[in-house]
Amino acid sequence: MDMAVKVKICGINAADALGAAVDSGADFVGFVFYPPSPRAVTPEQAHDLASRVPASVRKVGLFVDPDDALLERTLAVVALDLIQLHGRETPERVAQIRARFGKPVMKAIKVAAAADLDRAAAFEAAADWLLFDGVPPKDMKNALPGGNAALFDWSLLKGRSFARPWMLSGGLDPANIAEAIRTTEARCVDVSSGVESRPGVKDPARIRAFIRAARGIGKEDEPRRHEGTKKEGRGKKKES
Repeated sequence: MDMAVKVKICGINAADALGAAVDSGADFVGFVFYPPSPRAVTPEQAHDLASRVPASVRKVGLFVDPDDALLERTLAVVALDLIQLHGRETPERVAQIRARFGKPVMKAIKVAAAADLDRAAAFEAAADWLLFDGVPPKDMKNALPGGNAALFDWSLLKGRSFARPWMLSGGLDPANIAEAIRTTEARCVDVSSGVESRPGVKDPARIRAFIRAARGIGKEDEPRRHEGTKKEGRGKKKES
């Protein structure tokens, strides 16, 4: 059984970031379909990027309280493997989306206290994955539903078990990811702002460092696990 920690790099919006994620061994890459986010992409931009992703990497679409029309429009253009819901969706809405679109669904749950983890039980029958994210400070200006670098108390996850696989998110970066994994025993981790040089701009070097740290890899020349990304377009940000 493969016990390696799985890694999701979220908020991909440029070819160089995608190349760094895939070539370094990311298991998931995420595209944000939420216009207020600095990481947002259009379905057409996501299609162009997704076409470079090998089958071994799962493509995730992040949505915030989407209506059916947005999901239909997006899925008609870009082939996603997993729908991530990062808003105030209810268990009933999660189940509706999963049934209507025939895609696995991951529900993000904001965590500030143990009681927030208790809420996960309500989503276990409706979602295929859970994601635990931090809650931004109340005085944070222009806070987004996710990608705020908001940490939470990792010890809250100690000894907890869930009926669905789950991802740890919120404030992770190359410097703290090893401790986060040791504390929570997470088998899958998600990062966005923690591998950026500025909001919305992924740093390929930080992406590589994060994945090495998450897997306990200390060698710069670790063999690539994924092959097949197209080389053209790397190093250039996708123009909108």
